[in-house]
Amino acid sequence: MTETAPESPAPIARDARVALETTLLAHGVPQGEGLALARRLSETISNRGARPVVVGVVKGRPRLGMTDDELASFLESPTAVPKLNTSNLGVHLFRGQSGATTVSTTMELAARGGIHVFATGGLGGIHAEPLDRDVSADLTALTRFPVVVVCSGVKSILDVPATREMLETLGVAVVGFETDEFPCFYLRKHPDARVNACDARFDDVQELAAFARFELARTNRAVVVCNAISAEHEIGVEDWNRWLSAAEHRAAADPASAGRNATPAVLKALHEISDGATLRANIELVLSNADLAARIAVAMQR
Repeated sequence: MTETAPESPAPIARDARVALETTLLAHGVPQGEGLALARRLSETISNRGARPVVVGVVKGRPRLGMTDDELASFLESPTAVPKLNTSNLGVHLFRGQSGATTVSTTMELAARGGIHVFATGGLGGIHAEPLDRDVSADLTALTRFPVVVVCSGVKSILDVPATREMLETLGVAVVGFETDEFPCFYLRKHPDARVNACDARFDDVQELAAFARFELARTNRAVVVCNAISAEHEIGVEDWNRWLSAAEHRAAADPASAGRNATPAVLKALHEISDGATLRANIELVLSNADLAARIAVAMQR
């Protein structure tokens, strides 16, 4: 029986780099699984000919490209590694403290380091009741940093109609890859008809990359590229509504789940209530986003 040799990774393009956040690795998956996920994401990106760049803050120093050893040390006690957004990043840099970068801080550090493509799971946004006081710094970061953010829309736990409207109000281009609809993380399409579709659809990576170069230069703002979760891994609407209701009530009853802790608290509760189904979907969609981000990054160099 003849075995086929594994396909070799594509040659690295000249400056095709893809940023990866560390909040996903430190807070988005169970303790002990972050390093393995980082390796899977990095391999996915490398196989497309781009260079993965894990972004974090280590003892007050921004790190664009954390090594395995650095990341392993970083993830030993994830509860001790705070989430950094654009409001508290400066304090941690000033005081020489470590922290995990969220979407907003990954965008800031990546843009300052000349990296203009970023793969994540879903954007933050405006929370619905009972967590309606939390509004993510991701939204304003999209207006400040010229980065292509490849995501599966916004997190399904949010007030998706309000968040989509805010993206439009802020003037952030929201385009879909092989989709007209605005996805929301675990769902390929939000069931609420008030959720606006993407501003445009692209089915060709080369055209999408050309648009991204044009739009970043034109506006000096981010471009949101929506890559919907595959139908195979999508969570059913009925299951989703039931799980979300239970998770929100659990998080709302916990005083420690207020403000910037709201999203990880609800996601953790969802993973437990769904018996891991939401976690598995989360991992699949972020791997898909990393793959698309790498393809865009390579195409932007051509």
